[in-house]
Amino acid sequence: MEEDESKVRFHTITIDGDKYRTLFTESYKRRKNWEKPNEKKIFSEIPGTIIKIHVTEGQEVNEGDLMIVIEAMKMKNKLIFPIGGVVKKIYISENEKIPKRHLMLELE
Repeated sequence: MEEDESKVRFHTITIDGDKYRTLFTESYKRRKNWEKPNEKKIFSEIPGTIIKIHVTEGQEVNEGDLMIVIEAMKMKNKLIFPIGGVVKKIYISENEKIPKRHLMLELE
């Protein structure tokens, strides 16, 4: 099966001074634009079961404080706060099974 080259639209992109000819696929054209993540919303990096929540809503926390213990693949993982702040809302509960990228809590 041959493609009619007259219908193919190549795009030229420049990366570090080098030029490349490429095609933009339909899935690329329909992709959602990248947005900077909200650092005050904390999502799970792994799926697992919440073993212990070490904070409460309204509590002031510092970067590095223990946040949650989550069990994944029979291993207990201690999650720490990446930034300091006040816990605005907790979206999880102990013994809850959560998927990857699940919103766990939010800071003010």
